Amino acid sequence: MIELDLLGLKCPLPVMKTRQRLARLQKGDLLKVLVSDPMTQIDIPHMCQQDGYELIDKQTTEKNIIFVIRR
Repeated sequence: MIELDLLGLKCPLPVMKTRQRLARLQKGDLLKVLVSDPMTQIDIPHMCQQDGYELIDKQTTEKNIIFVIRR
């Protein structure tokens, strides 16, 4: 699993950088994305649905959100 640390970045950068990284992965690869912008709770699932990626998991902590996405 590849990890992408986007902590501290604000919209729209987390979605843009996640999309760019997913585009470079092979089909079936997993990407773990760490974010702190609360808007990503809406934006990343929407991007996955729009682009055909599978959102495997979403975990929310006090300060961060962790997404696991399958290319």
